[in-house]
Amino acid sequence: MRKIIFTTLLLWVSMLLTGGNYSTVKVKAPFKMDPILVYIFPDRVFNIVDYGAQAGGEFNNTTAIRDAIKACHASGGGKVVVPAGTWLSGPIHFKSNVNLVLEENAIISFSDHPTEYLPAVMTSWEGLECYNYSPLVYAFECENIAISGKGTLQPRMEFWSKWFPRPAPHLLALRELYTMASTNVPVEERQMAKGDNNLRPHLIHFNRCSNVLLEDFNIRNSPFWTIHLYMCNGGVVRKLNVKAHGHNNDGVDLEMSRNFLVEDCVFDQGDDAVVIKAGRNQDAWRLNTPCENIVIRNCTILNGHALLAIGSEMSGGIRNVYMHHCSAPGSVDRFFFIKTNHRRGGFIENIIMENVSSGNTMRLLEIDTDVLYQWKDLVPTYEERITRIEGIYMKNVTCESTDGVYEIKGDVRLPVKKVRISNLRINKVNQFIRKITHAHDVKAKRMHINQYPVEL
Repeated sequence: MRKIIFTTLLLWVSMLLTGGNYSTVKVKAPFKMDPILVYIFPDRVFNIVDYGAQAGGEFNNTTAIRDAIKACHASGGGKVVVPAGTWLSGPIHFKSNVNLVLEENAIISFSDHPTEYLPAVMTSWEGLECYNYSPLVYAFECENIAISGKGTLQPRMEFWSKWFPRPAPHLLALRELYTMASTNVPVEERQMAKGDNNLRPHLIHFNRCSNVLLEDFNIRNSPFWTIHLYMCNGGVVRKLNVKAHGHNNDGVDLEMSRNFLVEDCVFDQGDDAVVIKAGRNQDAWRLNTPCENIVIRNCTILNGHALLAIGSEMSGGIRNVYMHHCSAPGSVDRFFFIKTNHRRGGFIENIIMENVSSGNTMRLLEIDTDVLYQWKDLVPTYEERITRIEGIYMKNVTCESTDGVYEIKGDVRLPVKKVRISNLRINKVNQFIRKITHAHDVKAKRMHINQYPVEL
């Protein structure tokens, strides 16, 4: 906590000393949340065409975009403009005080040649820090950065899609990375961009950044997680239209980050839509940075495994998450899903969902403390730490149909505590109302169910 307060104070002092011009976004939430600073970028414009960029989708514009960003940063900040047209590029690396503006009908078409995303950069892969292929859009330790405009980020996927399966060499690489993280091997020695490891890069990965703005643009496809905000402090994700149906295509992942607003977005995903994470096992215990003070509002999820997912990488702790006035009108596997396992430790507390609606789902609310996916038999348990889960709230929900209303699978060693469910209006329940194991103080009231095939 002292680290977070100190970081926030440094941010405000930096703003005062540099004379930075910011607007503030005050977000209503049922917990204390600092106003979010939104940097007002200078009017200086750096058009990528002036740095040698050529439209058409054949000429590689990596150098031109890099040079425009470098010049913008050196001048004190401003806007790097991508005009209408299709612009082929490799990785885009941000510098502070830069707004990448995608004008209407502008498409950045990212190359899918892995060698263009070398040398490796410091990133993370499913909650473990490492050096891997550069994300397609990458920022490290930057402040005051933005992507805005009506244009589109659109990776070419022909090659990346070949990396979607998990063959033996890929699983061996995951085991190697897991072992290094579990035994505290320094991050710079965790070099994963080699051989047949095939650890796909994120589309957008902002690492240890502050004052982030992502606004108005479209995303079509992603090699891996789509938007990953990792150990970032303060930002707004607004009016995005995100569609990515490949393997592990989460919509937006906020990991060990704080003080963020996600609003007015449309997500159409091949995995979870809005995901709150906080690192994996020993790596997260080392970093000791909770994910906290996150508000998600007025978003629509067209497809996804979960509307709101907490975990399963959450070892640094997650608290103060508030989702409201969001909907999944079609079908999602789980509407509100909290997942962890006996290796994670950490805590999940004060998670609130209200005034939301769902079409069809397998579970409206599920809490599962034994989610290990492919890691269950791939790697051993180096240390057991049980996750404390307390203060989960879900109210004012409408749903067309669900297989089960709520299912809580706690851990006998540290049962789930204080779950409140109220005012649910459900048209049809296909299998069951509730299943509870290893949970205390679970209260549900005012559930209006028009039709169900099982006895209460």
